[in-house]
Amino acid sequence: MTERYLNFASFGPPTQPVLAAAHRVDERAAAGVPAAELHREDERAIAAVSRVTGFAADGIALMPNTSTGLLHTAFAVPSGRVLVSRAEFPANLYPWWRAAEAGRLEVEVVEPAAPERPMSPDDVAGALTADTVAVAVSAVSFQTGYRVDLGALREVIGDRLLVVDAIQAMGVVQQDWRTADVIAVGGQKWLRAGWGTGFLALSPRALSRLEPLLTGWVGVENAGVYSGDEHRRRADARGFTVTNGAPSAAAALTAALEGIEDEGVAEVALRVSARASRLTERLASHGVSVVSPASAAERAGIVVARFSDAPRLHAELALAGVQTTLIGDDRIRFSPHTTTPFEVLDEVAALLGR
Repeated sequence: MTERYLNFASFGPPTQPVLAAAHRVDERAAAGVPAAELHREDERAIAAVSRVTGFAADGIALMPNTSTGLLHTAFAVPSGRVLVSRAEFPANLYPWWRAAEAGRLEVEVVEPAAPERPMSPDDVAGALTADTVAVAVSAVSFQTGYRVDLGALREVIGDRLLVVDAIQAMGVVQQDWRTADVIAVGGQKWLRAGWGTGFLALSPRALSRLEPLLTGWVGVENAGVYSGDEHRRRADARGFTVTNGAPSAAAALTAALEGIEDEGVAEVALRVSARASRLTERLASHGVSVVSPASAAERAGIVVARFSDAPRLHAELALAGVQTTLIGDDRIRFSPHTTTPFEVLDEVAALLGR
């Protein structure tokens, strides 16, 4: 039961359809079904990603998590400078640092003008130089829940590559993802697809400019010909793959995305936003300092509140069966989903406002 689970921004417990889809494939594998048949799940997953994101199927590659997709991207970006904010989650910092360490590019870590907010279009505009080739951002701040205006960023950076870590937004934010050139997503949070699921989606501009460096044996043409010769790298997004993924993970991702399709992304986003708004309002009414945005237009599903004794309160919530995330020593992050009852949000706010 997930009624008192307010930690989807950390990990979203898989849904029953997701568990059933993965189990079905594992049972077929246990029965000795040929691997080629099992890997047809990859095509189903890619088709589902294409429908949900709007990216063409040849621009999509399955990934085990966000970090792998971003690492592939960082080592494929053309030589030049990449802008990334210090406020990013480490998964969107280390790939760029590692690529710079390897001599592939230069990284400029930008200090946002407003510490509680992610890198803004003004921050980016002030840091752009002639040799800037890409800007990397998260669609939603993991620390505060603020949404990034991808359209405004696109206007500022022009023809440069826009790389987006979308894990805190995919499935719960209504967004034209095609504004970006690269979307890296793990399925284990809001999508509720479980660990080991995710994808990388690339625009035609990204496919034409990125040069995959970490291509493995399945990312080449005629991958099934084991001749000992080096084969040509695939020209589509599959050139960013290293090896075969788990068919059960692909099936789980498909089930998660189809669930969102059935309900509608707009409806899911509306229901999650309503719960974030309710919690924000209730916390404020109890005198709690909320640092995440009050406006639904600026926020996804994350609500963050500041407390002088956050570790103690976080522990008290856990004892009451309420799972949240402690950020630093002064903030607690709440992330309800569509399954969260409103009365639970009221109860949590009252507990914290005593």
